[in-house]
Amino acid sequence: MASEHTAKAFDSDLQDLTRLVSEMGGLAERLIVDSVDALVRRDVALGQKVVAADAEVDKLQRIIEERAVLTIARRQPMAVDLREIVGAMRVATDLERIGDLAKNIGKRVAALESDFHPLKLIRGLEHMTDLVQSQVKTVLDAYAAHDLPAAMTVWKGDEEVDAICTSLFRELLTYMMEDPRNISFCIHLMFCAKNIERIGDHATNIAETVFYMIEGQQIMDKRPKGDMTSFAATIPGN
Repeated sequence: MASEHTAKAFDSDLQDLTRLVSEMGGLAERLIVDSVDALVRRDVALGQKVVAADAEVDKLQRIIEERAVLTIARRQPMAVDLREIVGAMRVATDLERIGDLAKNIGKRVAALESDFHPLKLIRGLEHMTDLVQSQVKTVLDAYAAHDLPAAMTVWKGDEEVDAICTSLFRELLTYMMEDPRNISFCIHLMFCAKNIERIGDHATNIAETVFYMIEGQQIMDKRPKGDMTSFAATIPGN
C-alpha cells in the first residue's frame, strides 16, 4: 500500500510539473507572436507589454525548477521517472530563454524611428517567425504527448530556419549598402532575425530533450544546421 501511495503521489507531482510547463509554453508562444507583431506594426506599447510579460515566464521557470528538485528529493525517482523530471527542468530552461529572446525583440521596437519600411524584409521576417512559432508549438505538443516522430521532425527542420535567416541577412546588407540612412533600421532588424533564429535553436533543444526522455540517451547524430556565415561573403572586402 505504501508503494502504491508513493506511485500516486509521484504521478500527481509529475502531472503538476507537466501542467506548469504547458502553461509556460503557452506564454512563451504568445510572446513570440506579440514581439514580432509589435515590431512589424511599430507598436511600442505592445513591445513594452512583451518586455513586462517575460517576468511571468521567469517566475514559472523558477517554480518548475523548485518543484522538480523537491519531487526528486521526496520521491527519489529512478530511470524513466527521473528522466521525466529532468526533462521538465530542461524544457523550462529553454522556454525561459525563448522568453528572453522575445523580450529582446520587444525592446527594439521603440528604437525603430526610421520611416524606412521595406515590405519584402518584413514579409521575410514574418515568414520566419511563423515557421519558428510552429516549431515551438509542435515540439511542446510532442513533449506533452511523448511523440518522438513529431519531435524529430522539428529537430530536422532547424536547417530551414537558418536558410531563411541567412537570406534575410543578405537582403539587409544590400539595403544598407544602397543607402547609409537605412543602416540603423537594418541592424535592429538583423538582431531581431537572429533572435528568432535562436528561438528555433531552443525548439530543437526541446526536441532533443523529448528524445532523451523517451530513449534514455542523447541524440548522437550531428544537429542539421544551415550555413549562418556565408552571408558575410556579400560584404565588400570579405
